[in-house]
Amino acid sequence: MVTREDIINIARLSKLYIAEEDLDDMTKAMDEIVKFADSINSASEKGVEEFDNINNLINAFREDTVVPSYDRDEILKNANDTGEGHFLVRKRV
Repeated sequence: MVTREDIINIARLSKLYIAEEDLDDMTKAMDEIVKFADSINSASEKGVEEFDNINNLINAFREDTVVPSYDRDEILKNANDTGEGHFLVRKRV
């Protein structure tokens, strides 16, 4: 069972703020999530068929083929900054 203290601890570890008035609803919701996960874990695997290759696909990959592309200069003419045939972007700090 998930307690209010569990939610407070999870929020603290996640650096999230949860208002006092939301703790009860959050505790109930998290408890339901955990119970659902437990029910999945306790489900029987008896009679379950293999799901590998359920569509009977042997090789779903297509061959790579060379196709004409757009002209590089035509693409770069709308860019603010270019260099050596590439888009230049600012480094995020």
